[in-house]
Amino acid sequence: MQPLNTALIQFNPTVGALEQNADRIVELASAAAVDGAQLIVFPELSLCGYPPEDLILRPHFIQDCAKQLDRIAGKLPAEAYCVIGSPIERHNAAVVFHKGKQIGIYRKMMLPNYGVFDEKRVFDEGDSPFAFDAFGTKVGIHICEDSWLADGEASTSLAAEKPDLVINLSASPYHRGKRFEREEVFAAAARAMNAPLLFCNQVGGQDELVFDGGSAAFEADGTLVASAPLFKEGTLTAGTGVFQSLEPLEEVYEALKTGLRDYVEKNGFKKTVVAVSGGIDSALVLAIAVDALGKDRVAAITMPSQYSSSETLSDAEQIAANFGVEFHTIPIFPIFEKFTEELSIHWNPEPGLAEENLQARIRGTLIMAMSNKNGWLVLSTGNKSEYATGYCTLYGDMAGGFAVIKDVPKTLVFELSRWRNTQSEKPAIPPSTIERPPSAELRPDQQDTDSLPPYEVLDPILEAYVEKDMGIDAMLAAGFDEAAVRQAVRLTDLSEYKRRQGPPGIKITPKAFGRDRRMPVTNRYRG
Repeated sequence: MQPLNTALIQFNPTVGALEQNADRIVELASAAAVDGAQLIVFPELSLCGYPPEDLILRPHFIQDCAKQLDRIAGKLPAEAYCVIGSPIERHNAAVVFHKGKQIGIYRKMMLPNYGVFDEKRVFDEGDSPFAFDAFGTKVGIHICEDSWLADGEASTSLAAEKPDLVINLSASPYHRGKRFEREEVFAAAARAMNAPLLFCNQVGGQDELVFDGGSAAFEADGTLVASAPLFKEGTLTAGTGVFQSLEPLEEVYEALKTGLRDYVEKNGFKKTVVAVSGGIDSALVLAIAVDALGKDRVAAITMPSQYSSSETLSDAEQIAANFGVEFHTIPIFPIFEKFTEELSIHWNPEPGLAEENLQARIRGTLIMAMSNKNGWLVLSTGNKSEYATGYCTLYGDMAGGFAVIKDVPKTLVFELSRWRNTQSEKPAIPPSTIERPPSAELRPDQQDTDSLPPYEVLDPILEAYVEKDMGIDAMLAAGFDEAAVRQAVRLTDLSEYKRRQGPPGIKITPKAFGRDRRMPVTNRYRG
């Protein structure tokens, strides 16, 4: 048996862009065939994009997918076997084409229903394995989750067919460390089925999710023999792939760039805007935006109050200059004074939280007005530590269309900012921005530690509570400070209503707020 020349097409589809996706599939398959590919594999649901969510519940959507498959059948390279992910009726399926015809369909057997996945809600399970002959090679098909349980029904039933090769069409979203987890999973699957395994993954951003690619080839003994670059479209020809290894901070940064770029591009925004305060969060968001989109598609606005220091105002101006973006200064204190003057007859004039939030909401109103006037997408700048504890103002600094670092803990914001400064000849983010103690600057001499534990204490607690689902007793047994634990749990639980009203943001941790973690707003359980 001669080894097949295979091409794994690491593809970035747009959800719902059926004709555009189909045309790209034909283009990429044709190029692979010219290079000698005999078996050409596309990712899971590549025709419609992943995840299609409730589009699957619309019969006309399924019908339109079928029409596109019929349209391209005769356009795909005739001599190659092309495997394309597409919904078929109410199934997550893989369709095999050869010589202008559909010669087989595999229906995904294992439907994930955890974390960001909700497939059992919209798809029906397949009930049988599938393999086809390609130039004398018996090729078995899995779709993503099918391979994740080495002793699961999808793996054991396909193993019984004794395939010579297994291909896995995936749309496996990114989080930190996911690549290494996948390598272990697919190596185990290859061993369980006693066959080489080719993993073809989607790449690109879709709403909160980022798909990192990293398509790979494994021998029957689980040895990784080839892998594709991360966060880039491309074709992996088994045996000729590169082993790309991004260091951890670069990997996260690339994920954030990818998620932002595709959200902007796929939704048709021409330009973005960031409210830069001179603080580290807005500095990092501005850096990511410029790196993802280019300086001409990013504007910056600083909105100083009477509590803004000369240092933060200087840093806001400096970072805008460093990145060469359009820059505006709109002071808020005249507006704030007018607001408080009008409100003074209706509330206690003693300054407090209401006045702090009012400043944030004035800023939110101004940046949204600039957004509406110019057609800019507002990139909000809150991080995961703030969203977790509610240390953010609803309709204020939470205002915006996309929350770039929503899933990035504050300590990681510092790490990413320091890393970004090593990537250019001169520090792009002013070092004083990184070194200055964090402050919302909404009252005199304010610091974040006035309201929260230090972030190096808080973030591990939030990771344990939010991402690992540890309760208070378990966290205390693990050695966390009791006062900090109880404060963090209380604030996280009480802030659910805020998070429900915030913009979507990019997932980079194993459990992000929103799709991953769905808690009741009305909830008195503390534990």
